Amino acid sequence: MISNKPYYIDLREAQNVLLGIGVELNDKQIKRAAEPDADGKRKLPFFVDPIDGRLKIEKRTLISLYIERQIEAENNLRN
Repeated sequence: MISNKPYYIDLREAQNVLLGIGVELNDKQIKRAAEPDADGKRKLPFFVDPIDGRLKIEKRTLISLYIERQIEAENNLRN
């Protein structure tokens, strides 16, 4: 049975999840994607955990973002 409960992961776990789908990022790259830019926007929707203060992201959201980008790329190829 698949759970609909969110599953929050930290930077290291996110890096491993991405590696599991063939996206290899080094420590600097994953940190850069998680940190806000000059406008306060992040490349990936990480947030600061209110309890431990570490950056977290929901695992399914992370994977979904890559799937969405793949679909967009495929649709652009066909047009």
